[in-house]
Amino acid sequence: MVKAYLRYEPAAAFGVIVSVDSNITYDSSGKHLLVPALENVGVWHVRQGVCTKTLATTSNSSRAGPSLAVTSIASSTSSLVASGYADGSIRIWDSEKGTCETTLNGHKGAVTALRYNDVGSLLASGSKDNDVILWDVVGETGLFRLRGHRDQVTDLVFLDSGKKLVSSSKDKFLRVWDLETQHCMQIISGHHSEIWSIDVDSEERFLVTGSADLELRFFTVKHELVDYRSVSVVGGTEIVNNGDASSQDKWQVLKHFGEIQRQSKDRVATVRFNKSGNLLACQVAGKTVEVFRVLDNAEAKRKAKRRLHRKKEKKAAKGTVEETENKDHSHGTEEDGNNPVVTVPDVFKILQTIRAGKKICSISFCPTAPKNSLASLALSLNNNLLEFYSIESTSNTKTLAIDLQGHRSDVRSLTLSADNTLLMSTSHNSVKIWNPSTGSCLRTIDSGYGLCGLIVPNNKYAFVGTKSGTIEIIDIGSGTCIEVVEAHGGSVQWIAAIPNEDGFVTGSADHDVKFWEYHVKQKTGQDSKPLKLSNVRTTKMNDDVLAVALSPDAKYIAVALLDCTVKVFFLDSLKFFLSLYGHKLPVLCMDISSDGDLLVTGSADKNLKIWGLDFGDCHKSIFAHSDSVTAVQFVRNTHYLFSVGKDRLVKYWDVDKFELLLTLEGHHADIWCLAISNRGDFIVTGSHDRSIRRWDRTEEPFFIEEEKEKRLEEMFESDLDNAFESRHAPKEELPEEGAVALAGKKTQETITATDSIIEALDMAEEELERLAQHEEEKTRVNVAEFQPDIRMLGLSPSDYVLRTVSSVNTNDLEQTLLALPFSDALKLLSYLKDWTLNPDKVELVCRVATVLLQIHHHQLISTPAARPVLTVLKDILYARVKECKDTLGFNLAAMDHIKQLMAMKSDALFRDAKEKLQEIRSQQSKRLEAREETKAEKRKKKKQKKIN
Repeated sequence: MVKAYLRYEPAAAFGVIVSVDSNITYDSSGKHLLVPALENVGVWHVRQGVCTKTLATTSNSSRAGPSLAVTSIASSTSSLVASGYADGSIRIWDSEKGTCETTLNGHKGAVTALRYNDVGSLLASGSKDNDVILWDVVGETGLFRLRGHRDQVTDLVFLDSGKKLVSSSKDKFLRVWDLETQHCMQIISGHHSEIWSIDVDSEERFLVTGSADLELRFFTVKHELVDYRSVSVVGGTEIVNNGDASSQDKWQVLKHFGEIQRQSKDRVATVRFNKSGNLLACQVAGKTVEVFRVLDNAEAKRKAKRRLHRKKEKKAAKGTVEETENKDHSHGTEEDGNNPVVTVPDVFKILQTIRAGKKICSISFCPTAPKNSLASLALSLNNNLLEFYSIESTSNTKTLAIDLQGHRSDVRSLTLSADNTLLMSTSHNSVKIWNPSTGSCLRTIDSGYGLCGLIVPNNKYAFVGTKSGTIEIIDIGSGTCIEVVEAHGGSVQWIAAIPNEDGFVTGSADHDVKFWEYHVKQKTGQDSKPLKLSNVRTTKMNDDVLAVALSPDAKYIAVALLDCTVKVFFLDSLKFFLSLYGHKLPVLCMDISSDGDLLVTGSADKNLKIWGLDFGDCHKSIFAHSDSVTAVQFVRNTHYLFSVGKDRLVKYWDVDKFELLLTLEGHHADIWCLAISNRGDFIVTGSHDRSIRRWDRTEEPFFIEEEKEKRLEEMFESDLDNAFESRHAPKEELPEEGAVALAGKKTQETITATDSIIEALDMAEEELERLAQHEEEKTRVNVAEFQPDIRMLGLSPSDYVLRTVSSVNTNDLEQTLLALPFSDALKLLSYLKDWTLNPDKVELVCRVATVLLQIHHHQLISTPAARPVLTVLKDILYARVKECKDTLGFNLAAMDHIKQLMAMKSDALFRDAKEKLQEIRSQQSKRLEAREETKAEKRKKKKQKKIN
């Protein structure tokens, strides 16, 4: 009989507040912060400091590997959120519902930049494959792919109400794309290093770029008008260019404005304007954020005038005699007193510098400004920490830090309590107590660098062995460290409990193995019962001790040493019993089975070895992981084994058959530790990515042979993915300047969808032939009633094909139709006429017709059989599309009419508050200018009086 095993599935991941691979961003309301958490996106309520939702990918455990790490996040003006992943896919989420609306596949490399347009209807994405793709968010499909960059795209920005797109790249160039004509209209050079970030203010006056250069570079933006004139804002003054401008000026959307020196020498990581555009934050790849004040037009002019005035005073003080030359020079290139030329330092003024404790990964301005400050800025740090700063005119204050829900560095050890209700994790500076079933952090205790731990059976106390050689006694109830015992001269590498006794064994790098006893001691005059720890035995080894294991019957103790051997001793007398040789590198971990028969060792040589404890013979050596094995543990009362390694994998073994049962993927970095519950119903793993993951045993049985077949299929599919890229074909040449291509990419899903359409077309053709044959027989003789094909699900042939085509993901439709042979494409075109009768399918019919016409244009015009179909479609499609446009136009007009009726009924006017605010600001600036002019005139009169 074939043996069945129970499957383990990923159940929960906790301990990660923010991961370092992606940016953070606020949602449109400013109440929530969207944060990357490895493969998920966490939605944090800023005021409460809690994670209210997790936007998690629901995929099979085999695909939930490191390839799905979030690499970019963007939020729209609505509740939609886009997240890009390391495998090139983009998911659109509804942040209020917490559901994934659609998945967009187009990039072949990790998504590095995402940006919505102002309305939220378009999404631009850049990737490590050097391409920029524009997506229709409403239609859930890719519009086109823009090629031209020679290196990774780093940032994107929409201009001119979404009609233009600016992209930056590591190739040191900026490109301005016209999205209506889909071509590159301007290439901007001048940067001496890779451009890492760009941004534009809300009024689109200035575009700023950040690179590894020592200065920030600024550009002014030229806006197109209806009457073929252009307006550019230079130094706060609008310059109108007439239609007879040179062709060079016509395509010059961005004009170089100037540079401003940065204080830090580190490269720029992010530059961002706040929503109102009066602040600019420049985050470097270090611990600082420089915040600049952006002055409005009137203030910038006043500052330029003051600068001129000071310059003239200095010249007058020096007593320069070359007045005529200076006048000519200032008139030609510089400025005169009444109309000074505004420079970058006149507009951008350094306000303050925010310094964080650790390296900053990303920043985000809150879209809603607080009452008592200029802005609120969120920072994500590389030590799994979120910080929030309030920026005021003279200083900045840290308002909140989210840090309790995770460790600041690697999770180095995990220990479950005897009843599996508590989980203790250790890190470089803290010990955390978790509820393993919910993933909530119960206690955080400051400690040394904990390498190993043990929870006392009554769940009141815990021991932590540290890198400095101490044993810390933790009171779990109060969350305090009650005593630090100087235990070893080197780091405490391992703690192992002695079965059926109140004691444990520690192994250290100082070559010692020490035996300890603990007991609760009642002190006179005190109600508390502190734990008393005492060393009862010490034995010396000839090398560093890396791991210790005790047999459940307390008969043997096994000690792994740095010399790659494992020494086995009798526990009671500490007499030598066995020496186990075989590993080529030191043994990092080991465990003894519950019956005491087997000892398993995991080594830095990537192998697992199963030893018999009766004679010390090696039963089997298994090449288990592609990197060092860091932890192994038996499931209690079985010979099933879990192992983890630096290759990020968790593996489940049957060591009686020496077979691999399951491979569990999910961690994004080296896995350091492992803990298994007493009943084996769940396991927990801790990793360098700071996450703790729980894997639950399900009731789903599986068989070894089936798992082997699955692994072979996955290998075949991965080879198929490589085949899509044509490994043996010559490498693709560099794309032309500003080349345009299809947005999607060929995937396993598109190939499956193509096969299903071809199958549906063949079935429909057979059904039509049967129908025609039945009608012909019906005229000759009486025949039985026609029996439709049961596979058609009771639908007509045309409806069945329509159902198949409609089931294809809108984003995959182009690539699916691209793979159709011409004969099947011709069959599909013949069905479009019937489908246009359904008003809901007009858009789908138009898309199918357009794509097939583009792909098979030459064959269609040279095939006589296709002409009648195309002629009919030409007449029908135009009429149907016009009907849809008329309906939409009528509905929009009706909505405008309702808006007008509501405005007439209400006392308040339907007026944009922003326009009103701009009017007030312009009036204020005019008043200030008038005051400045009057003051200047008074000064002149006073000077003249003095001279006279």
